Amino acid sequence: MKSQRAELVADTAIALLAERGMRGLTHRAVDEEAGLPPGSTSNLARTRLALLELTLERLTELEVETFTALLDAGGAPPPEAPGALDVLTELAARTLWEQLTVGRRRTIARYELALEATRRPELREVYDRAGGRFR
Repeated sequence: MKSQRAELVADTAIALLAERGMRGLTHRAVDEEAGLPPGSTSNLARTRLALLELTLERLTELEVETFTALLDAGGAPPPEAPGALDVLTELAARTLWEQLTVGRRRTIARYELALEATRRPELREVYDRAGGRFR
């Protein structure tokens, strides 16, 4: 992420997507919710697409941090190692738990962005590139 202001804008956009959906995400709403002067979000991300891209970039950063911590904590063994299935099952359960509890807002925001990406080819490219890091 480029700056603290960019992180604030993107984190606020994630929260707005989770709370209000795609229609509730506007430059003005981000400014108000983040306590920024009017026009701050627009100055950082001129267009709606730029705001969505900034949000997706931040969401990807947060998800990478979360999954890295889960993998480090779980110590995923090679698939052929004894007990690997049990360890991988536990890791999958912890990941699902994370996504449905602590990371619930990010999960909802990710779904909102995925739906929007089905309607906007330019966002689809960004979304697919970000998703490639996890696949």
